[in-house]
Amino acid sequence: MRLSYCQGVARPKRQEERRAALIEATIAAGAERGLRSLSLTDVATQAGLTRGAVLYYYDDLDALLVETHSAGVARFCDERDVVVGALEDPREQLAVAIERGLPHGPGDDLMRLLYEFDVLAGSSALHDEQVQLMYVRQLATYRRVFAAGRAAGVFRAALDDDELAMTFVALEDAYGLHIVGGNALMTVDAARAAMRRLAEALGCAPA
Repeated sequence: MRLSYCQGVARPKRQEERRAALIEATIAAGAERGLRSLSLTDVATQAGLTRGAVLYYYDDLDALLVETHSAGVARFCDERDVVVGALEDPREQLAVAIERGLPHGPGDDLMRLLYEFDVLAGSSALHDEQVQLMYVRQLATYRRVFAAGRAAGVFRAALDDDELAMTFVALEDAYGLHIVGGNALMTVDAARAAMRRLAEALGCAPA
């Protein structure tokens, strides 16, 4: 009985770990091949598994892509919110929010995949839901920072917090798309500097 109990506890954990590994494989394979040409076999090869082994955990490629999209959104938003939330000065929070909201370069696999998922949103309600969730969370991050800065008296913008948040989310998305797309005319440094200068011009100078 004791052995049976231990096996019963271990199996869900093993499945959770395998699913997490498959999500990582999907991110890597998707970044390399692009979502339009990605196959279940590509993911299986990346993970070092057979196609049948992947199908044991997911019904099909679409199910795996939806879960990967959800995990990617959570990772991007959660990691930024944790770092921003650990800071007390709203000016430092804004600087970090800008920094963490941009891809680290053309080779940022997760961000490239998240932008590609935006394309699927028009034909999939599940992907559309994830795109909207990410947008809402991006807005919430900036809105909290601007509200904190205004309350502390260090931000004095004419725009309200909602307008400020919409502006900065639009900027990080637009700049980010150019960065992961490999546009040589747009660099991470240039995007970051432009967002910082705009924040300062709007009365919300970051640290």
